[in-house]
Amino acid sequence: MVRLTRIYTRTGDRGMTRLASGESVDKFDPRVEAYGAVDETNACLGLARLHSADDPILDAMLARAQNELFDLGADLATPGDSPGALRVLDSQVTRLEREIDLLNAELGPLTSFVLPGGSPAAAALHLARTVCRRAERRAVSLASAEGQTVNPAALKYLNRLSDLLFVASRWANAKGRADVLWTPGGTREGA
Repeated sequence: MVRLTRIYTRTGDRGMTRLASGESVDKFDPRVEAYGAVDETNACLGLARLHSADDPILDAMLARAQNELFDLGADLATPGDSPGALRVLDSQVTRLEREIDLLNAELGPLTSFVLPGGSPAAAALHLARTVCRRAERRAVSLASAEGQTVNPAALKYLNRLSDLLFVASRWANAKGRADVLWTPGGTREGA
């Protein structure tokens, strides 16, 4: 059980923070960058949920993802093989795949790339998707750094979550009927 009694500790005033293992690192450490981007993704999901609260299917998926992003942040904040560390599981990735398939089954095929926009919910989901991709890039970068390890399921989770957020954005755009499609070269002079 997490219990927070003080919000400020002053330990970060000199640009340092502690990982879940207790190790002190710079606030720009690649591990901190990775779980920080996961936290940003979670905040974006909170915004998306404000715009999709009237859709119980989508809201339930996003609520689960928000909770799991805290799990993922804890996973990334705990380096190595720390006993009792909270880790993302492959079963969570599989559940995301089922949710993608559920939403995608009701969408029409794409005829072009989708521009971020349409409904407020879709725009917020596109923002969450792009921030999630950044989190994925940070986690992959961390995983490739010498002496660092990242749970492979965590990487898969971020990849699949960004896919879910893309499909969810289409779902939020009247199940794809209100998607804003890219028109290649459509704004060039003489086009």
